[in-house]
Amino acid sequence: MQRISVIGSCGSGKTTFAQKLAAKLDVPHIEMDALFWLPNWQPKPLEEFRNSVTAAVADEAWVIDGNYSKGRLRDIYLSRATTVVWLNYSYPVTFGRLLKRTLRRISRHETLYGNNSETARMAFCSRDSILWWMTKNYRRRRREYRKLFNDEQYAHLQRIEIRRPHEAEALLEQSCAPASSIS
Repeated sequence: MQRISVIGSCGSGKTTFAQKLAAKLDVPHIEMDALFWLPNWQPKPLEEFRNSVTAAVADEAWVIDGNYSKGRLRDIYLSRATTVVWLNYSYPVTFGRLLKRTLRRISRHETLYGNNSETARMAFCSRDSILWWMTKNYRRRRREYRKLFNDEQYAHLQRIEIRRPHEAEALLEQSCAPASSIS
């Protein structure tokens, strides 16, 4: 595993897992959200975003996390990746993690990418709520990732599906040996 893409539903723990894996492998960690968001939760223009990701994945080894797909970026980072790790957790696990993370960020006033922060109003009273977005897109994302793993365009990738958090920990502890692979 040289160039690894970590995918999964919003709140599944992609960034935390990717950071740990990158540290274990002693390679750079690339967080696509950090490349995408500008101040005031404004998205970076698509071409600029694509250029940022292209430059970030030019190295010989890295771990990238994020769900930017289809026409946006997948062609850039998955064409260079050697491995894709899918954090395919159940809805209750994923939603619970997302809720806990959101509450922590709000209570601690954590600063995120683009000098942004989450607010209670944004999380619970907005059409842009990350909790609502995750709920709306959870099943669609799972179907999308299953198709991705069966797509001949990505036949070059080693595919690792992790269904439970303890499998993710085992993958990190076992010198990055696959916990379970998708055929």
